[in-house]
Amino acid sequence: MEKLERIHPNRQAIPFLFMLVLVQVCSEPTTRYSILEETESGSFVAHLAKDLGLSSGDLSARSARVVSDDYKQRLLLDPVTGDLLLREKLDREELCASVDPCVLHFQVSLEKPVQYFQGELLIQDINDHSPEFPEREMLLKIPENSQPGTLLPLNLAQDLDVGSNGLQQYTVSPNSHFHVLTRNNSKGKKYPELVQDRALDREEQAELSLTLTALDGGSPPRSGTAMVRILILDINDNAPKFVNIPYEVQVLESSPPGSPVLTVLAQDADAGNFGRVSYGLFQASDEIQQTFSINEVTGEIRLKKELDFEKIKSYHVKIEATDGGGLSGKGEVVIEVVDVNDNAPELTISSLTSSVPENAPETIISIFRVGDRDSGENGKVVCSIPENLPFILKSTFKNFYTLVTESPLDRESRAEYNITITVTDMGTPRLTTQHTITVQVSDDNDNAPAFTQTSYTLFVQENNSPALHIGTISTTDSDSGSNAHITYSLLPTQDPQLALSSLISINADNGQIFALRALDYETLQTFEFQVGAIDQGSPALSSQALVRVLVLDANDNAPFVLYPLQNASAPCTELLPRAAKPGYLVTKVVAVDRDSGQNAWLSFQLLKATQPGLFSVWAHNGEVRTSRLLSERDASKHRLLLLVKDNGDPPRSASVTLHVLLVDGFSQPYLPLPEVAHDPAHDNEDLLTLYLVIALASVSSIFLLSVLLFVGVRLCRRARAASLGGCSVPEGHFPGHLVDVSGTGTLSQSYQYEVCLTGDSGTGEFKFLKPMIPELLVQDPGRELKENLHCRDSFVFS
Repeated sequence: MEKLERIHPNRQAIPFLFMLVLVQVCSEPTTRYSILEETESGSFVAHLAKDLGLSSGDLSARSARVVSDDYKQRLLLDPVTGDLLLREKLDREELCASVDPCVLHFQVSLEKPVQYFQGELLIQDINDHSPEFPEREMLLKIPENSQPGTLLPLNLAQDLDVGSNGLQQYTVSPNSHFHVLTRNNSKGKKYPELVQDRALDREEQAELSLTLTALDGGSPPRSGTAMVRILILDINDNAPKFVNIPYEVQVLESSPPGSPVLTVLAQDADAGNFGRVSYGLFQASDEIQQTFSINEVTGEIRLKKELDFEKIKSYHVKIEATDGGGLSGKGEVVIEVVDVNDNAPELTISSLTSSVPENAPETIISIFRVGDRDSGENGKVVCSIPENLPFILKSTFKNFYTLVTESPLDRESRAEYNITITVTDMGTPRLTTQHTITVQVSDDNDNAPAFTQTSYTLFVQENNSPALHIGTISTTDSDSGSNAHITYSLLPTQDPQLALSSLISINADNGQIFALRALDYETLQTFEFQVGAIDQGSPALSSQALVRVLVLDANDNAPFVLYPLQNASAPCTELLPRAAKPGYLVTKVVAVDRDSGQNAWLSFQLLKATQPGLFSVWAHNGEVRTSRLLSERDASKHRLLLLVKDNGDPPRSASVTLHVLLVDGFSQPYLPLPEVAHDPAHDNEDLLTLYLVIALASVSSIFLLSVLLFVGVRLCRRARAASLGGCSVPEGHFPGHLVDVSGTGTLSQSYQYEVCLTGDSGTGEFKFLKPMIPELLVQDPGRELKENLHCRDSFVFS
């Protein structure tokens, strides 16, 4: 194939074009190519990339496309080689009919940037059609008085080829009466004209039969023949004449078949059969014969099929009126087709992007072309899209538009857009074409996981079973797909003492939190940790939340008695003077409970006593007091069984046993026991108590004597200046069973006692139980003993 020429635009028109075009478009010359018709599909037309000054890679990178003006894709572009190829076999006669030259217009569109090139493909004719006459036989009626030189026009032959391959000449079979001339009509069509060579004699020969041959100019030439029958008639010297020539009429293209167009009228001055006129079409092409019909008698012309303004805008119909004598008159009817708005606008998508990433800047969604086959106002179109969408239309070149995003899109706000492109013409009534484009917004990982709460508080009962589900945390992520797939994890704790991995685990998929082992409220009451949530996007986004676990107390600890000790080798015995008044504090039971809250609220109860009614226990502080005065009839040894119970559900308890020994006074060295009724069941206990009392008295006497001697020696060395002796504190301890325990349990105060030993007597006498903090004891002046103002040695213990 050869490249013909490039037509450069007028440089003076360039400034005017730049004022009209909204988007800058490269003005390129029109490139022309040629090709023979009936060339096989896929044949090479031209090296388009080279002609455009581009490389083959540029065509592929810039999404080059070829679009034809007739809305059919007859050409294709090889993006690899840059060659322009035929998509299908082209038939010049089908595309252009009798139009010569036959030119197929096309455009080449490029993207990034958008650029267009005009192109023309000249389809060259080949001699593939023979001339054909519309009728295989033509009948001529010639009056016998016809003079030599008379011209008799005949129906022309049709040859679909053009140029040198078209109809060139006519010949007639040899005869002595006629020869044929080849002439051109007003449209340049060649038609035969029979020329009479000599006079006719009907009586000699009433009918002639000639063979008319039509020849084209191809190599080799093609031909077509028709039979011409010539009837010699009597004299008829007046031919019909049309009243108004030429006839002109306008017909709407929407007129249905069978509609009348107009009625022609021809007059003949002859009379009789020579004056009777019949009408017909003359030298009519196939298109005219298929479109119009004429009534031979009335001359009324009617439509045979629908008209299409977009294909043929006007018809020049030659008509003939023939009288009974065979004479005919010729006329012409010019039929103008009036356009109506019968074609909806057309939209052709050149490129389309169905998925757009969110947050992307201005992005081309589609490039398309609009048009309307109608003309005038009916062919003007307006293109629009809905106003409430973040997209805009840009007019780029002629009827080409580009659909682009107006601003970055947000998938979380809207993941899909249905864009309806509406194309409306300006005709009456207006016709509309709509095309909907669906655009998916692809996700970008621009949202971090969000916890439903900034912090979570979980409660778990102590002594729980291992792997217990104690709570669930949850997050939301506005993204989709892997960008919204959340993984949970425990974050490292800042507390080095908290072994979090041995206490808690979390399900990485659903955020469920489990306690790995049984928790002990008394060991760990509360702890905190951070939980992280991370998505699977790239880059991954994360967030974290605080989880606080509160261990709830269960009543799993019984009360524990601190005093008196229950595991001692010897029972603890409390001494009670017989002179004690009612309400006298014998001792105080001290107990604690490792639980908390109401589980640690302790109450005390006297379950059993040797002599009921003598002692009572305060329920809230565990103080054991006398309920009445003691008498000689009361037993000297008493055993009390107390119950310490918490307030849990169910409650837990502990028991404690107290031994109380009644004494007449603490001044007796051996603390003799009063006689009581012999109880064989308590023989062993009485014997043990006796041993303890004797041991206590002995040890105490020896200790006190040693201290007094040491102090006396020191004092004697001083000048006997002081008339009053001061008390000093010994470094020894008073026997443990007389010492109260302080600082634990429910015992809230310490007790101090002063003991003085008289110096003028051989017998040691104790002054005992004078409280140093009297406000904490029951005020009983009768219980106080007289103080010896001349006491030389004294002990203070707590």
